[in-house]
Amino acid sequence: MQLTTRPTLIFTWGNPSRGDDALGPYIHDWLKEKNIEYIDLLTDFQLQIEHTVDLENRERILFVDASVSAKAPFEFYRLKPVADESYTTHAMSPESLLATYQKVNNEAPPPAFMLSIRGYEFDLGLQISYEAIAHLTKAQEFINLLLSNNNTDHWSQQENC
Repeated sequence: MQLTTRPTLIFTWGNPSRGDDALGPYIHDWLKEKNIEYIDLLTDFQLQIEHTVDLENRERILFVDASVSAKAPFEFYRLKPVADESYTTHAMSPESLLATYQKVNNEAPPPAFMLSIRGYEFDLGLQISYEAIAHLTKAQEFINLLLSNNNTDHWSQQENC
């Protein structure tokens, strides 16, 4: 049985046991409930080199994660492949994952975007903060906007908005 790859991959990551680091998994669960037919969802604790194969045959990718440095409520921008040293650690950056895809497949990766949701509390055992929940709501509204016209040009036009 062959699985069909949907054109859009939304890849979230984070640790639900670490307060606001749960923002990515919250987005994953919210989208899973929506059951949108033209997107694939993937979530993990962190990006790893093995995720390169998950990027194959995509028209666009949205990476979603919590951030301690993003402007509130979130930042959205286009990613470029950049080789860095993160591939030698347990966790990779999205840019490094795209560079690895490019090297392994000998072609440019699909257009990829980053949605960094501002978080504040990341200690083990904490609940998601009230501030992060407010940012999560804004991020959900923004994702709905992206998916309302699910094409790369539309997504590119949303940068810096």
